[in-house]
Amino acid sequence: MALQAGIVGLPNVGKSTLFNAVSNSAKAQASNYRFCTIEPNVGLVDVPDERLNKLAELVKPNRIVPTQLEIVDIAGLVRGASKGEGLGNKFLGNIREVDAIIHVIRCFEDENVLREEGAINPISDKEIIDTELQLKDLDSVEKKIQKTEKQARVDPKAKAELEVLIRCKEHLEKGKNIRSLDISKQERSAIADLFLLTEKAVLYVANVDEASMHTGNKFSQLLQDGVKDEGVEVIVMCNNIEAQIAEMENEEDKQMFMEEYRMKEPALHRLIRSAYKLLNLETYFTAGVQEVRAWTIGKGWKAPQAASVIHTDFEKGFIKAEVIAYDDYVKYGSEAACRDAGRLRIEGKEYLVQDGDVMHFRFNV
Repeated sequence: MALQAGIVGLPNVGKSTLFNAVSNSAKAQASNYRFCTIEPNVGLVDVPDERLNKLAELVKPNRIVPTQLEIVDIAGLVRGASKGEGLGNKFLGNIREVDAIIHVIRCFEDENVLREEGAINPISDKEIIDTELQLKDLDSVEKKIQKTEKQARVDPKAKAELEVLIRCKEHLEKGKNIRSLDISKQERSAIADLFLLTEKAVLYVANVDEASMHTGNKFSQLLQDGVKDEGVEVIVMCNNIEAQIAEMENEEDKQMFMEEYRMKEPALHRLIRSAYKLLNLETYFTAGVQEVRAWTIGKGWKAPQAASVIHTDFEKGFIKAEVIAYDDYVKYGSEAACRDAGRLRIEGKEYLVQDGDVMHFRFNV
């Protein structure tokens, strides 16, 4: 689906360390897993999903194909980026293209890692980036207001758009992000062409030191307290540890390393799954001897639309979908057993695909 999550943050917060961990993790996976680097700062990473592994245990396919997420390492931001300071223009241009934001915030002390902003302050760091994005959005909104004002005098549709734009302007001027503004789906059409930066969904990564990777610390707690009203997720992790795990190609070494640090799985896996959900994505599966495969769809997609991610012809010629709930597939152990038990359903064009469905499509060529 080519949806992207962009990693952002101030300089020296561990942003690139995290991206390197993502990239190395993908490169180190087994040969039947795909990885490609689209640009030097863009990579595709597999979405960890135990359901895929469980289905593979049952089906014993020739290959396993996970679904993937596109991760973008965006140029570092400095104060004044909205006016072009540092790599501001590049940063803001890149972030406009992504669908969700992974905001890395420094929550560790290390005198060997430079910091221009003084003492460690996760809330201040967050606010610097928020402010720069808000200023850029404010500039975009004000420009559209100027274009819309004349039309609004004679065009009711333009007048309605202007009212939405003015609400956005006032919201931004209060130092608030557009994603927290209560506007309807219909009203959002007034700003859809602006691709506003503060409208994008966000999750925060509190990058802590090794000693705090399980418990967090005073800095990560400050961050969690500071964003609790936003209804967003904060993932506490040590990016340096994640990078070390990702560099290991030997699975036994990796398991021993994680046992030493009392880890059940890399925190990176949690981050990728959270980013996947942040993009409002879900997964369905196809399961056969040739391959067991995960497919990415948007939440609320109907069966023909879900079929299109395999091939557009599947949607055009859609007839029916054979559907088995994941839990039923695991309970009965095979497609044939599910069919015999009456747990295989035939669904039509209006069926809303559920996360975890195991599906097979019937279609006309």
